[in-house]
Amino acid sequence: MNEFLQTIISPDFVFTVIRVMTPVLFAALSCMVFTKGGIDSIGIEGIMLTCAMAGPVCSYFTQSAVGGVLGAVVTGILLAFLFGYVTLQLKAVEILAGIALNTMASGLTIFVIYYVAGEKGSTQSLFSPVIPNIDIPVLQNIPVLGEILSGHNLLTYVGILLTFLLAYLLYSTPLGLRIRSVGENAQAAASVGINVMKYKYITLAIAGTLAGLGGAFMSMGYVSFFSKEMIAGRGFIGMAAEAMGMGNPFGIFLASGLFGIADSLAIRLSMLNFPAQLIQTIPYLITIIAISIYSYQRSKKEKKL
Repeated sequence: MNEFLQTIISPDFVFTVIRVMTPVLFAALSCMVFTKGGIDSIGIEGIMLTCAMAGPVCSYFTQSAVGGVLGAVVTGILLAFLFGYVTLQLKAVEILAGIALNTMASGLTIFVIYYVAGEKGSTQSLFSPVIPNIDIPVLQNIPVLGEILSGHNLLTYVGILLTFLLAYLLYSTPLGLRIRSVGENAQAAASVGINVMKYKYITLAIAGTLAGLGGAFMSMGYVSFFSKEMIAGRGFIGMAAEAMGMGNPFGIFLASGLFGIADSLAIRLSMLNFPAQLIQTIPYLITIIAISIYSYQRSKKEKKL
């Protein structure tokens, strides 16, 4: 027990929490934007998976980490637009379209990496530049605080910054007001002259960008290559974090941190020879418990109203 407590009460553990929460944060922020614009986010898993594949592939062909990130972001936007076209223009059922997108991504990513790298499992054979870790001057020399906050991947800092930028965009700008009004009541927004379809596609572009950054982090920051099904439910966990955060960027950040703690705990327990089967269930068990508590509290509030 002492060994376990020493493992989790340490700067290294908190550092790991921030690292592993990053893809969940990007997924949750993407889901938040989808939801604010009145669009279902069920396809987030497939979008992130495809973007995770696009990152190393574009990085390989451009021999640039920037090229890889841009490739992932463009892929995220295009897939979000595809989902929007099918649901908004062709009137497909959003949940069915999202399931189809997730299923397509699973097969498409394997096909592309086999075509490019000659392997069905990963892009390890490709030499693709990755996103660097950043040591923050001055901060890195501060005991404990420097160990926790310095040395993260560049996209981790981008994710934290975007939390604040999205809070400002959605709640303090005319664009954010229009996105939220379209999402809450499209007919009312249209009645005052707002181009509903225009703002729906702006929503899709922002959400696709965030999903692209999350996918790029997984294959160019978390690890240095793409492997099949590497998102491993983080998109769906992001949906849970968005629900727990009640659509608020800062609430979503805290909820993502909770799932980061669960993931980090699983990593630490695996080092202490706990049963692997039990350890692998921890992040998903925490997700179920957290969503159950959130749903219960929400239903109580609705009954009071």
